[in-house]
Formats: sequence, C-alpha cells, structure tokens
Amino acid sequence: MVFLNHKPTERNNMHKQKTVVACALGECVHVAGVVNFLRLAEQAGWNTVFLGPAVPIEQAIQAAQDHQADLLAVSYRLTPETGERLLAQFAESADDLHSQGVKFAFGGTPPVAERAEKLGFFHAVFNGEQTYEEVLAFLKGEDYKDRTESDYPQDAISRIRWKQPYPILRHHFGLPNMKDTIDGIRKIAEAKVLDVISLGIDQDAQENFFHPERQDPRRTGAGGVPVRTAQDYRDLFKASRGGNFPLLRTYSGTDDFIELAEMYVETINNAWAAIPLFWFNLMDGRGPWDLEGSIREHQKVMEWYGRHGIPVELNEAHHWGMRDAPDVVFAASAYLAAYNAKAFGVHDYIAQMMFNSPPGTSDAMDIAKMAACLRLTEELEDQDFRIWRQSRTGLLSHPLEENAARAHLSASIYAQMSLKPHIVHIVGHTEAHHAATADDIIDAAKMARRSIENALAGQADMLQDAAVIKRWDEIVSEVRILLRAIRNIHGSKVTDPLTDPETLANSVKLGILDAPHLKNNAFARGTIRTRIIHGACEAVDQDNQKIAESDRLKEHL
Repeated sequence: MVFLNHKPTERNNMHKQKTVVACALGECVHVAGVVNFLRLAEQAGWNTVFLGPAVPIEQAIQAAQDHQADLLAVSYRLTPETGERLLAQFAESADDLHSQGVKFAFGGTPPVAERAEKLGFFHAVFNGEQTYEEVLAFLKGEDYKDRTESDYPQDAISRIRWKQPYPILRHHFGLPNMKDTIDGIRKIAEAKVLDVISLGIDQDAQENFFHPERQDPRRTGAGGVPVRTAQDYRDLFKASRGGNFPLLRTYSGTDDFIELAEMYVETINNAWAAIPLFWFNLMDGRGPWDLEGSIREHQKVMEWYGRHGIPVELNEAHHWGMRDAPDVVFAASAYLAAYNAKAFGVHDYIAQMMFNSPPGTSDAMDIAKMAACLRLTEELEDQDFRIWRQSRTGLLSHPLEENAARAHLSASIYAQMSLKPHIVHIVGHTEAHHAATADDIIDAAKMARRSIENALAGQADMLQDAAVIKRWDEIVSEVRILLRAIRNIHGSKVTDPLTDPETLANSVKLGILDAPHLKNNAFARGTIRTRIIHGACEAVDQDNQKIAESDRLKEHL
C-alpha cells in the first residue's frame, strides 16, 4: 500500500554528511536523552556515533578527532556541583577542537544545564524543555532559540513536509467568549505544542454570520467562540503570532459557504477547509439546507478551495461512525468524500480517520477499517490529487474519569501511528467533561507528543497482523458492492452517480448509506441494525447475525 512508504525528511545530498559523536560524560550512566538526540540527528541527515555511558573526557575528545566530528554532544544528569566542575574541565580539554570549528552541545537536567550555559562554551544547551522542532532546528543549522514567523512554514503542506517524519499536531479550541479564546490561543502558541489550532466557533457564527437578524442572543457562545465580525477573526489570528506561530483553520459553516470561505482566507489564512458531504444540514439539524441542496453547496465550496490551491478535508466518514453505522458504510463514505473532492478540483486532500467510532471498536479492527479506507481512496491518487493522512481519537470515546481518559488518549494515538499519519488531530482528554481550556490542550498535546515519539522509535507493524489484513480485504470487497448499489439507483440516466447530488441523497433515503441513529429521520431510512462483533461494527439481521452487503442491498443490485 502506498501509505506504507513514508518519505523521510528531505535533505540536500550535495553536501557532505555531517557527523555527530555523543555520550554521557564522566560517571553519568544515563543515556536515554543522548539516544533520543541521536535519533533526531539521524532524521536531520547526520551520521551518528554513540559512545555510550560514563565516557571519560579524553575518550570523548579522541573519538571526535577520530571520526572528524562536526559536533560533539555530551550529557550529564547527576549533581549540579559535580557536573559544573566536570564540564569546566571538559571545556578546557576540548578548546583545540572548539577553535578548529567543531561545535558542542550539552543536554542534562535544568540545574546542570543552567551551569553549562554559564560556561559560554556550548553552542547549544538542552534542559529537556525544548521541543523536538527546536532540537531539529539546531541540527539543521537554524537558530533554535529566537525563532520568528519565517522559521515556521505558514501553509499546511509545507508544514507537513518541514516536520516529517513527525506529524503536525492539531487541536480544536474555542471558548464561549472572545477574550478567553484570544488569551488561550496566545498561551497555546507560546507553549509551542501545536502546529494547527482549529477554531471552534459557535453555531450562530457557522450558520448566521452574514444574517444578524437570524442570530439568537440566548445561543451566544453555544458550541464555541462567538465570532461576529471579520475583525474578530483577525484578532484571533493575531493572538497566534508568537511561540511556534501555529496555523489557524476553521469549518466551512452551514450556510453562505463561499462568502465564509473568502473571509476565512482573508482573516486567518485558513490552513485547510473542512467540508462535509452528507452532513451539516436539516438531516442532522445543523444547517438550513435539505440533504440534496447541501450536497450541491458543499461541492461548490470544494471547487472554490480547489481553485485557490487550499487543501480540503471532508469531515465525513466519522459522522456515520458516530451514529453507529457499520464499518462498510464508514469506509464507503470515506471513498465518496475523496471521490467528490477530486471530481471538484481539490488537489491536496486531507483524509480524516477518526478512530474509536463507534467506541466499542477494537484497535485491530479500527486499524483494519482505516487501512481499507486508505486503500480505496489511494486508488484516486495521482499527480494532481494528493492524499494526506489525518488521524484522530473518537469524539465520543473518552471515559469521564480523568486518568482513564489520559490513558485512552495516549493509547489511541499510539495505535493511530500505525497508519503513519501526516496530521494527528488531538481530541483532548477532557472531552467527556468540558470543552478544553488552553491548559487542557497543552497537557493533551504533551501526551500526544510522547506517544508519537514512542511510536517513531520503533513501533511494531500492526498492518502485518493477519486478522487486520483479512478484515480490511473484507471491507474493501463489501464497499465495492455498496458503491455498485449507488450506481444502480438511476442506471445509465446519470453520467456520474457518485457525484450526482440527487443520486447521493437517494442513497441515504433508500438506506444504502444508513445508520441506526437516523431512525425517524425525514431524509434517511434509519432501519439498519448494527452490533460490535469481534471488535468490528457490523450490519446485522433481525437475529443479530452478521449480514453481507450482497444480502442487505439485494434489491439494489
């Protein structure tokens, strides 16, 4: 599969590969930080030499000479007073190398690092508080301390490429008033833990931004920050101009789609659009359009973003999953979303994969379902249609108890890393209790970053599991049957049924695409039954036995 070939960070091969020699110095035997530093150095294109723990000063210097090192990195994590004397002796002994242009880096606990900094000998001092972006910046020859906006790519695709093999990190944020949201964005930016802040805006802003007469003061702040003017968006963007200068983005709204798109780009440099295909309308109560009309409008706004070269995410499949739709419907809707994005001119498509939906899904079956989605959508990929993988934790899956929620977030992201995502959408551990504050988001991002680091250090390949392979093959096969049923709705009367709004709306009305939570819905059948069977969400018959798509959809085939 294409997504297995995760490209490493690009580097200029015209230059000689630099060499770094690293060790724990003196009597210090703690080398975990040294190993992590060397791992980042390898990702930045360095040749690495690890000397191990408790290395005498003379041995470290001799190794740097023998390997013609460009950088000698040492660590010490014991008593500050002892460390200060050792590092002073090291600096004196290494003075000749220093004058020859060899660079030196130190890593240790904050008290030792503070004393190392005062020596004025080291080109970089790391105390454990630096992000891996800052360490990589130093290794790439950039200023890792006083970074400016120009040091951080300000469009989504450039930021993804800049940060590989690490995914960029995103979190949703919006509090019920502007001041708290502005203060929170500023705090998150200064913490340097997120690459993208997704603005959570209230329902009136999504639906009635250009219609103040339709706004209800009693709903102000319901679901997010109550932005009411273009200047409000500019103020939110201004708050993000610090720290690691995170990108901002927001959803496409539920009415006046093109007008909103134009304003988002002008005010917050919208990193990418999030557009549904079947949702955010009268069917789910979140917008004024009927199902067929909203599909037409969503296709128009896809075309607008595609024409302007802005990436598009279709937040589609997980809406079916959160309504207990079977895995086959989930995967089919993921394919339809990508298919429509390509058909309407999107060039950079962000394929969202929400894990843990429904919550009873097992990790193995979740991975199989997402692998099936990617296999189907990557059939559409070509030079003009690029797919970027985005994973996220299930919106409804967090337990209420905080410690359990923290564990769930970390475990979910670790499982997601098996799909090698370009973007990890963090769904904070407080989701089941309250909307995340800035402090909550910073905590969640730190947990996510550790899970990602652990996975990149050498995660087992979960895609080689026999049960995973069997399940994703089964889903792909069943999705092809479902898509055939959609194509058969109007037969040859429609040139392309998979982009025809009437056909797509009828696929829901007829129950080809269906979910249990759509029962008694004016636009959907809502008669499908599902159960979690061996960790997978399956369509079942009246006896709760798994039913194949060829049987469920036989009247349409």
